[in-house]
Amino acid sequence: MDDFERYIEKRKGKDPAFALDFDTGYEQFRIGELLRQARKRAGLTQEDLAAKLNTKKSAISRIENHSEDIRLSTLSHYAEALGKKLKVVIQ
Repeated sequence: MDDFERYIEKRKGKDPAFALDFDTGYEQFRIGELLRQARKRAGLTQEDLAAKLNTKKSAISRIENHSEDIRLSTLSHYAEALGKKLKVVIQ
């Protein structure tokens, strides 16, 4: 564990509100990053994907960079445009 990770864990232990906000923010970041990686693995640019979804590049950027409150239907369309299927797991 590096210094930053130790700091985060220490801060989370002292401040439950920080812990909740941090974990929520991290999950939202992770979703956007997973979408970006899937698009790149498919060999598509944001412009290419936007064309497949009949939208604008800015909409794809918004999905990848601000994925909080993203609709399941949007995720499903995004996945389909990449030739993938959306799978939701509740753990």
